[in-house]
Amino acid sequence: MESAIFEAALDQLTSGGYARLTMEGVAGAARTGKAALYRRWASKDELALDALDATLPRPYDTPDLGSARDELHQLIEGFTGAMASRAGSALNAIMGEIDHERAEVFKGFIAGRVIEPTARTILEILRRGVERGDVRPGAATPLVADVIPAMMLYQVKIRGLENLGPGFADRLVGEVLEPMIRARGDG
Repeated sequence: MESAIFEAALDQLTSGGYARLTMEGVAGAARTGKAALYRRWASKDELALDALDATLPRPYDTPDLGSARDELHQLIEGFTGAMASRAGSALNAIMGEIDHERAEVFKGFIAGRVIEPTARTILEILRRGVERGDVRPGAATPLVADVIPAMMLYQVKIRGLENLGPGFADRLVGEVLEPMIRARGDG
């Protein structure tokens, strides 16, 4: 039943946006009662956060592929796939519509569930690259790790999801990250 509720919430978010998300609409689509929803979630904010948390892919440890370039490319491809998914579209709708009063709740979710775990994974990739010699010493810093999430958010919010299409990971790694992290004598 929970998955049907989350699917209904994501459907409402992607089709009508956050402003049109209602507990009544979710209950009807999920074929449950509104009271059942309120027993579990006190507000549509809580329901939306749980639906996103349950459906967005978890940041994961990127396996050692032998090069930081390949590992960063795989991470970015996963991130772009997540942003193009229904859960990613729902998250994008929320980010575009929430008012200042609710912004902190969703900003905290995005930071804790998406940005910080992704940055930790990037730092691990960069540290492995330093050990292998394909990343320059000193490049494994929190600021460098923030480049991917920052570029992804910029692309989604300013440029649009269509710019995350084929080749985006190659361009981001080749044009931005590699020149920034490349070890001397590399490439």
